[in-house]
Amino acid sequence: MPGTPPPRFWQSPIEALPGPRPWSRGLTKAEASERYKKFGPNDVLAERARPLWRAVVDRFSNPLILILLFASALSAWTGDVLSFAIIVAIVLLSVVLDVVQQRRAENAVDALRRSVGLKATVVRDGTEAELPVERLIPGDVVRLSAGDIVPADCRLLEAASLYVNQSLLTGEPYPVAKDAAATAASDSPAEALNAVFAGTSVISGSATALVCETGRRTELGAVARSLTARRPRDAFERGIQDFGLLMMRLTIFLVLFVLAANTLFDRPWLESLIFALALAVGLTPELLPMVFTVTLANGARRLAERRVIVKRLASIHDLGAMDVLCTDKTGTLTQADVAVAHHVDAEGTPSARVFELAYLNSTLASGIASPLDRAVVAHENLPDSGWSKVDECPFDFERRRVSVLLEKNGDRLLVVKGAPEDILSLSTRLEQANGATGPMDEAWARRLTGEFERLGEDGYRVLAVAVRNLGPSERDARAAERDLTFAGFLAFVDPPKPDAANAIRELKKAGVTVKILTGDNERITQHICRELDIEVTGLLTGTEIDGLSDEALRARLPSTTIFCRVLPQQKARILAALKHAGHVAGFLGDGINDASALNVADVGISVDTAADVAKEAADMVLLDRNLDVVLEGVREGRRTVENVTKYILMGSSSNLGNMVSMAGAALFLPFLPMLPTQVLLNNLLYDLSEVGVPFDRVDPETVSRPIRWDLGLIKRVMLILGPLSSLFDFFTFWALLKLFGGNEQIFQSGWFVESLATQTLVVLVIRTHRRPWKSRPHILLASLSIGVALAGVLIPFTPLGTLFGLVPLPPLFYALLVATVAVYLASVEFVKRAIYAQTARVS
Repeated sequence: MPGTPPPRFWQSPIEALPGPRPWSRGLTKAEASERYKKFGPNDVLAERARPLWRAVVDRFSNPLILILLFASALSAWTGDVLSFAIIVAIVLLSVVLDVVQQRRAENAVDALRRSVGLKATVVRDGTEAELPVERLIPGDVVRLSAGDIVPADCRLLEAASLYVNQSLLTGEPYPVAKDAAATAASDSPAEALNAVFAGTSVISGSATALVCETGRRTELGAVARSLTARRPRDAFERGIQDFGLLMMRLTIFLVLFVLAANTLFDRPWLESLIFALALAVGLTPELLPMVFTVTLANGARRLAERRVIVKRLASIHDLGAMDVLCTDKTGTLTQADVAVAHHVDAEGTPSARVFELAYLNSTLASGIASPLDRAVVAHENLPDSGWSKVDECPFDFERRRVSVLLEKNGDRLLVVKGAPEDILSLSTRLEQANGATGPMDEAWARRLTGEFERLGEDGYRVLAVAVRNLGPSERDARAAERDLTFAGFLAFVDPPKPDAANAIRELKKAGVTVKILTGDNERITQHICRELDIEVTGLLTGTEIDGLSDEALRARLPSTTIFCRVLPQQKARILAALKHAGHVAGFLGDGINDASALNVADVGISVDTAADVAKEAADMVLLDRNLDVVLEGVREGRRTVENVTKYILMGSSSNLGNMVSMAGAALFLPFLPMLPTQVLLNNLLYDLSEVGVPFDRVDPETVSRPIRWDLGLIKRVMLILGPLSSLFDFFTFWALLKLFGGNEQIFQSGWFVESLATQTLVVLVIRTHRRPWKSRPHILLASLSIGVALAGVLIPFTPLGTLFGLVPLPPLFYALLVATVAVYLASVEFVKRAIYAQTARVS
C-alpha cells in the first residue's frame, strides 16, 4: 500500500539482498573496489580526512588574524605595501609551522591506532582474508566467532550455537540466541533473530553472515551521535582549555587597554590598530594546541617503541597521573601457560573418566576457548568417542559454568564444567571410583569443599565436572542444569612470572599501588601473592562486595589488595569507587567481561591478543602483556605531561610579562614600543624556538611520582614570573631612553632583542626542578633556544633587520643585555625554587 516502508533486510527474502552467488566465494576484488567507492568506509562516525589546505584555512578562522590582515590591507591601500607584505608572509609562515607540525603528529598517531584496529575475516574471491573493519561493504561475506565484535549489520547465512550480546542496541543484558533459519516479521532489531548488528559482540558459537548495511546506514549508525559521543574531556584537556581561555581574556583586556592608550595620545589610528592586533596575535597562546598535540604524539611514538599503542592521546596524561593500577592475575602475575596438573574423582583418585568428560565439554563447546579449555585440549588428544552436540549453554559470569548436551546412540548426556562452588551447589549425587553413584550428603559436600580448598591453597586453579543423563526428547541444556551428578575435579597450574614481583615493587616506588581483581578464589590468589612476595593488606570477595554500600566499599579500598571472585559489574564498581575516592585508576584487562571496567577506568589498558570488545574499550593496547611495559608507560606519561607543562609555564610567564610591559610602555612612550611587523617577527621566532619542547628530557625524580595537571601551580608561576620579567623590560626601557638616546628605532630594536632573548632562554631554567646546569636539555631545544636568541641579536645587522625597521645597537647595549639576561635568569631560578619548595610543603 502507498506509504508503507520497504521491508528491512532481515525481513527480506535472502535472494533480494546484495551479495555474490554463490555465497561461498564472496565478492571479487573488482566488485569490492567498485562498491567501496559507492558506499565509503564502514565507520559510523566516518569523516573524510581534512586535506592540508583545509587545515590551513581553518587556522585563518581566528578572528584576530583575519582582522589583522584586513587592517594591514588598509595600510597597503594607504601606501604602506611593504608592511602588508611582511605581515602576510609572517602569518603564513606561522600557520604553516603550526599546521605541518600538528599534521605530522596526527598522522603518526593515526598510524599507531590503525596498527591495533579491529579486523574482520572476509571471504573474497573464494578465500578468507583479514581486512580492516572499515573496508567492509554491503555484499561481503564475513566469518564470526566468539569474542568478535560484529563489524556491520548482517543477515545470517549459517549459524552454530550463536549467542550475541546486543545490549548496546536493545538494553537487554542477556545473550540472545541467533538462528539463520529464523524468520522476522517485526521491523524491530531486537526481534531479528536471523540478523546480527554492528557493535554487538559474539559471546559464543560461530556464523557466516552477509553484510547488508555499513557505516551510518547501520542500526548503530542511526544512533551513533548518542552512543558514540565524544568522551567527556578529562582534567588535562579541561585544564589546557581553561588556561587558553584565561590567557585569551587577559590578552583582550590588555590589548584594548593599549589601543585605548594609543588613541588617547592621538597616535595614528590605523598604525595603533595594527599594532594592537599584532600584539594580540603575538600574546595569544596560539601554539598551545600544536605543542599539546605534538608532545602527546611524541609520547605515543615513544610508547609504541616500548610496544604500547595509544588509542586516545589524552590518556597519556591519565597514565602519568595514575596512582592505582587494577589488574587481573592470569597473564599479568602468572605466565598464562596453563597446564592440567591433576584430574581426580570425588574420592581424590586419578580418574580418566573425569578428564574424558572435561575433554568433551572443552572440545564441543563453541564459546570463547579459555586458557583452561586450551590446557585440557593440549593435555591429551582423545580419540573420537562418538558423542555429538545437541545443544549448549555458553559460559557467562553469573553462572560461571558451561554446559554441553551430547547424544550417542539415542542416549543423551549433559556435561557441565565450571566453578566448584556452583557445580557442588547443583549436584545431588556423585560418582564413585567403581562407577556407581550415591547421594551427595552434607558429609560428602564438606569433604569435597575441603579438597577444593586444599588444592587452591597449593596454588592450583580448580574446575569441577558434573553430568546428568537425559531423556531422548530433552534438548535444552540450560533447563537441564539441575540434579547433577558430581564427577570430579580438574586442577591446573599456572606458574608465576619471575619478573612480576620486581615490576610491582618498581610501580610501588613510582607511587602506583597495584590491586588484583580476579575471578579466581582467594586461596589461589593468595598463594600467587606469597610466591611473588606481594604484601596482602586485605581481601574482599565478590559476595562481600555485594553486601557493602558505596561508602563502605570506599572505606575498605585503602586496606584491600585483592578482590577475588568478582563479576564484571563488580570490577566496574571497584574502579568507580577508586575514582570517587580521588584516585586516578587504571585497569588492565583482556576479556569480554572486562569491557565495562575498561570504560569506567581513567585509563583502560588491554593487550593485542584480547577480545575485540576489550581492545575497542581500551585507551591503550599492550603488544606484550607485562607489568614492566606498564611501568615504562607510566614514566612516559609523566614525561609527556611534564613537557607540556614546561611550555605553558614559560609561555604564561613570558606572555603576561609582555602584556604588562606593553601596557606600561603605551602610557609614557610617544611612539609604538615595537612596530606591528616587529611584534609578529618576534612571535614567529619565539614559536620556532619552542618546537624542541616536545622532545626535551625530564629529570628522573620528576617522574618518580604521579603527575597531575596543576593549573594552580601554573597560575602562581604566571602571576610571579610574569611581572618579574616586566621589571627587566622596564629596566631595558629606562636604559634605552636614558643611556642610548631613546629614539624610536633604537628603542624598538633594543626591546626586540631583549624581549626575544629573555623569552627564549628562560625555558632553560623553567624546564627543570634542578639547578639548570645539573639538568641537560635535549639538543634540539637547547639549539633552537640559544640559536633564536642569537638570531635576535644578529638580525638588526642584516638586510632583514632593515626591512623590519631594526637598526644595529651600540656595543654597550649588548654588554648590558648579557648582564640583564643573566640577572633575569638568576632571579627566575631563585623564584622557581621558592615556588617548588612551597608546593612541596603544601603537598
